This record gives sequence, C-alpha cells and structure tokens, in this order.
Amino acid sequence: MSARQQRILEKMLAEFTLSHIDVADESSGHNVPAGAESHFKVTAVGAVFAEHSRIARHRLVNKLLQSEFDSGMHACALHLYSEDEWLQRQNQAPQSPDCAGASKSAADGA
Repeated sequence: MSARQQRILEKMLAEFTLSHIDVADESSGHNVPAGAESHFKVTAVGAVFAEHSRIARHRLVNKLLQSEFDSGMHACALHLYSEDEWLQRQNQAPQSPDCAGASKSAADGA
C-alpha cells in the first residue's frame, strides 16, 4: 500500500463510521512517473452518506482530503454510498475508465 493510499484510508476511517472502504492507487494507469501516487479511487459505504446529496458527500470527502491535493494528488474518484445504495449496487463500485490523456505506453515509447 502506498503512503498516500494509507493516509487516505486512515483519514476516512478517523472521520467516518464505514461498513466498507476501498482505497485504490490507480496512478499506474496514467501518464505519470512511477511511484507518483497521483490518481486514486475511493469507494466508501456508511450511514453518514444517507444524510447527504451526492455533491455534499463529495464536498465532505474532498475537504477531508484537501491536504493530499495540496501535496500532489491530482485526482480522486469518489464512490460514496449509503448502506441501501450499496446493496442496490450489489456491493460493486463502477470500474474506472481508461485515462483520457496520453496513454502510459505512448509515454514509454511503446
């Protein structure tokens, strides 16, 4: 687990009571140097999210992770669900799309 990935996990668990959390470092799928720790996907499930709209959920988590953005995190896909929403999704978050920028293989000269 990368250092930033661990910090994100710890911040989320310290702030929210969650029944499920997954923090994925997706940096390797982007045109960034190895070890960049720049692109993440957070899937979190908790009763706290039932109280908020989708945009409010994102604002809560983005505020919590602001120091990570300030220190070089470029992107963080957020999939934040209430318990009922998670069950309706059959415990599955959407797959991340391919990087819209230059491909990693193109950057490597492949």
